Amino acid sequence: MTLVDPVRRWRARAGTALFLRVAGPHGERSRHRIHHRPGPRWFAPDAAIREVHGDASMFVGGLRSLLLQSLHPAAMAAVAEHSGYRADPWGRLSRTSTFLAVTVFGTAEDAQGAVDAVRTIHGRVRGVTADGVAYAADDPDLLRWVHVAEIESFLDAHRRHGTHPLTPGRADEYVAQAARIGRALGAVDVPETVAELEAALDSYRPVLRPTPAALDAAHFLLREPPVPAPLRLGYSALSQAAVASLPPWAAEQLGLGTVGRARGTAAHWAGRQATRTVRWLLAGQQTVGVPAASGTA
Repeated sequence: MTLVDPVRRWRARAGTALFLRVAGPHGERSRHRIHHRPGPRWFAPDAAIREVHGDASMFVGGLRSLLLQSLHPAAMAAVAEHSGYRADPWGRLSRTSTFLAVTVFGTAEDAQGAVDAVRTIHGRVRGVTADGVAYAADDPDLLRWVHVAEIESFLDAHRRHGTHPLTPGRADEYVAQAARIGRALGAVDVPETVAELEAALDSYRPVLRPTPAALDAAHFLLREPPVPAPLRLGYSALSQAAVASLPPWAAEQLGLGTVGRARGTAAHWAGRQATRTVRWLLAGQQTVGVPAASGTA
């Protein structure tokens, strides 16, 4: 037996454990159905959305999108009151990652079924914010905000930490392909280019603010995450990279401080090493949703 053998075994065990954390206890069965069930898909094998959503940079993008989304009072109220993210964070992650995988890599039939299931859930989510503003999870503009925050975050993370960052043309292709899923979920006026995506994000600035629920969510994600001890160091690196990549105004609103050049450089380096490690661990796993080895539903 060589030294390579125990390393290979450890890598396989660690990769499987990480995969099942992200994909859930039925991850193996879901993975087989998503990637091996015959039938037409919404996106071709060489689609930009497959490249982005199949990369380990999605771990950074997912955390960044959650922080960014929390600044919309209605979106955060819906999450805080209906998602149970504190009681079952890993369950929520596995449901989200499976939705991302099914819509991007699964058959068209399964993708539509996943969308229909989410829309049914959204139809039941109603409430009132702490300020007395009524909200509904199936509100088209609220769905647009969630979509914009997610896609802008996934794209930003891929640019910084992806294996092969997209060219400008491929980045526009990614935004246009992601728009198909956003519209299927009920969002309106969905951006289809990077320029439109950036303009859409900027258009929400007047309504974004750090509610107590948003600050609590940021504290939960960054200060007391439900992560086993062996994964804490890697998670810390990913979360640092997510914070450092936030728009400065968003980091300021969430009370995360100013990310100067030194802090930003260190966080970027840590994020690169963490995503490379995730990529190495998951090589050959072809994970469900977030992400393969080349995140809010």
